[in-house]
Amino acid sequence: MLAVRRRFDNNQSLAESDGNFVKSASPAMGSADVTTPEPAPSTVEPWPSPGQAWYGVFVLALGLMVTYLDRGILSLLVEPIKRDLHISDTQMSLLMGFAFVLFYLLVAFPIARLVDYQSRRAILGVGTAIWSLTTAISGLARTFGQLFACRVGSGVGAACSSPASFSMLADLFPREKLPRAFAVLFFGMFLGEGIALIVGGTLAGLFMRLSPVTLPVIGTLHGWQLTLIAIGLPGLLVAALMATVHEPARRGQMVVRDFPATAAPKRIPVKEVLAFVWKNSGVFLPMFASMGISATMGFGIRSWAPSFYIRTFHWTVARYGLVQGLLSLTVMPIGALTGSLMAERLARMGYDDANMRTVFIGQLMALPGMILFPLMPTAALSIALSTSYTFFTFWTNAPMNAALQIVTPNQMRGQVTALFLFIYNVIGFGLGPTIVALFTDYLFHSDRMLGYSMAVATFTLGSATAVIMWFGVRPYGRAMAQLKAQEKLG
Repeated sequence: MLAVRRRFDNNQSLAESDGNFVKSASPAMGSADVTTPEPAPSTVEPWPSPGQAWYGVFVLALGLMVTYLDRGILSLLVEPIKRDLHISDTQMSLLMGFAFVLFYLLVAFPIARLVDYQSRRAILGVGTAIWSLTTAISGLARTFGQLFACRVGSGVGAACSSPASFSMLADLFPREKLPRAFAVLFFGMFLGEGIALIVGGTLAGLFMRLSPVTLPVIGTLHGWQLTLIAIGLPGLLVAALMATVHEPARRGQMVVRDFPATAAPKRIPVKEVLAFVWKNSGVFLPMFASMGISATMGFGIRSWAPSFYIRTFHWTVARYGLVQGLLSLTVMPIGALTGSLMAERLARMGYDDANMRTVFIGQLMALPGMILFPLMPTAALSIALSTSYTFFTFWTNAPMNAALQIVTPNQMRGQVTALFLFIYNVIGFGLGPTIVALFTDYLFHSDRMLGYSMAVATFTLGSATAVIMWFGVRPYGRAMAQLKAQEKLG
């Protein structure tokens, strides 16, 4: 049986203590026997230079950006895809959601296992390249089944990107700087959505005004197909750029008892990871449940928002792409940075639950705008309320992900992050678009009632999100207090 202890350093993550947030696994469950913590040895590598660290964030943000291009662009192409493939809203929702996460269901956890002991930058490079190719190939699809299969392949980008990026970030920056680093990383996501909306919307509008293009061997391509090809191929350049990122030393690891402190085991058994999460369910379950429900709501809104403005206010794809793209490039990063600064300020004021408290406040403040924007009588009022909820929704991203990395041992970070993102993507991205579509098709029986479907979904899911998160604030604060006490002892 493997007996483990923790190495403590300046970016400590929690694996055991004498309190409720206690051990990396429960002996009663046949898991590891945990000993007391010890200080980090002097052989621990120094932190990367600021230049290396922030360059790494820049490239990781580019990788995150290209994987989010795909998510943003398909929502702009709903109407032409439905027309050319002769499919319903519910079928379209499966392309936007379930097809994308189906591959994620199969490979997310095995890839996360690799993240915890193999080169993270190599995983990011391969994943980005596969995403780029499958997105471009989806532009050649002729049927619903072919497009569905291509969307399944695109899920590899999501499975590789976030676990590896988040794990690297926690080894590039000390804990007190981590929320801000995450905020900058998420600029890539905002850029991805913004570029997809602005550039993708412009390209879609341009290509769809042209007659279908007929090419040798390939055949006839419609505007939405040309758009997917144009969006997918540049990702190959970003994949190559991953090779220039510094792979940081792993910190906050668990080591084998009776071995030198530098002999950290590379692979923690899956049962130990699951036992760790279960033992500390008071901290992890509110995170996972709240963000899973929040993702369902958020992806549902973002997937159908272009169609809502097209159907309700008769906007063009290009107009929606420009307006929402500009909001993505401004409001989202400002919200993320504001949330990270608030979490840092609360931490300086002595709040052990600073990260989770910031998330709860953001979720609560986002609710009014989220529920009301699809019910507004004018597009201007709708966009104003959409801007409000977008700001508060995205200020939760950095503190939430920083909280998760801080309380997870290094060799479990990829796997625990994958579990978190499994719930976030599979429940959120997989179900969000479909829940809204089901309300439209089977409750209101009219695609003109899309706004009401979105309002009902957000009212129900948004309220549950805030309530669940509230129950997670106090356990997280206790865990952080125990962590700080251990560091003083070390």
